[in-house]
Amino acid sequence: MRDVHEAAGALFGNVAGVELPRHYGDPSGEYESAVGAVGVVDRSHRGRLVVSGKAPIQMLGGVLTGRMPAERVERPGGGSTGRGEYSAVLTQKGRMVTDLRAFHTGTSEEERVLLDVPAAGREALIGHLAKFLPPRLAKVEDVTGSTGMLTFVGPGSTRMIAELDLVGAATADDLDGLGEDEAISATGSDGVRVVRTKEVRGTAFDVFAEGEAVRTLWGRAVAAGVSPVGQGVWQTLRVEAGRPEYGQDMDDTTIPYEAGIVERAVDHTKGCYTGQEVIVRIRDRGHVNRLLRGLLLGDVPTPVVGVELFQGDDEKTVGRITSAVSSPHFGEAIALAYVRRAVETRTSVRVGVDGPLAEVRELTPGEWAPRSL
Repeated sequence: MRDVHEAAGALFGNVAGVELPRHYGDPSGEYESAVGAVGVVDRSHRGRLVVSGKAPIQMLGGVLTGRMPAERVERPGGGSTGRGEYSAVLTQKGRMVTDLRAFHTGTSEEERVLLDVPAAGREALIGHLAKFLPPRLAKVEDVTGSTGMLTFVGPGSTRMIAELDLVGAATADDLDGLGEDEAISATGSDGVRVVRTKEVRGTAFDVFAEGEAVRTLWGRAVAAGVSPVGQGVWQTLRVEAGRPEYGQDMDDTTIPYEAGIVERAVDHTKGCYTGQEVIVRIRDRGHVNRLLRGLLLGDVPTPVVGVELFQGDDEKTVGRITSAVSSPHFGEAIALAYVRRAVETRTSVRVGVDGPLAEVRELTPGEWAPRSL
């Protein structure tokens, strides 16, 4: 897709080790399209793994922290509906290998699971599954190179996807009725899949398809008036939603409780999985020393990722910024940061040794409001 983006005027930058379009020459216009009309983001750099075999779901149950995806249900108008399940994959010490979404893409005769994985977690997950999944029961195929994913963002997304007729007779009302990670799929186990996502503020849908189909879909969407949107705007919308991203706000040192993803990612009623003992111990008898928080920074330049936070006259750091953007929605610079548990919300921390003050806000859960609300 690089040639397609270059033809659209993309300026590229490094995101999680991958060269991606930062913007297409008009970041402000892209943001307006994404919040007021409809835009399309190429997110094919994320990894996609297919797990199949005699018992892929049973085997993945001992690896993933969340619920296993249920078999899809056929729709009267054609295709099928289903729900993806958000999970983490942990080491025995409870630290993250990655997060992911799992979708049942098989049939009643053959189980197949699609794993949608952050680019930063793909290689580690492949290595982890090679250790923990017995090949005679579950085999893993990396289909990242032969598939892709576009995300439609903005209030016009439902109408546009319906008009593009991606999943049969699905209407805009059908799409609007989907909850987070619920999907409508075209006929066939490997057909187009449209998934509601709340990774960013506002309305958004992920569209999974084969590689050539992704190129065709991009062209059709742009020809229909959809604005290409780069990673700069995507990251702004993500931070506005308060959603952490693996490789940016989470890594292999993160415990899910620190990132605030346990409510979404962990099924406390399921059987054993790797890292469960740590999660249960924290849930029942302990706590973590740092938590992911939102920061309202005011009318200041966007701080760099990694800058440390201080409180009062204490020279000891109380946190670190992991994502920061200039937010039109908030009307100021905002950030996600890990802050020591003892630092209360609605109090101030100093950004850097001699930097501005920022107000600490709670992400409850994965949401936060502008200063005036």
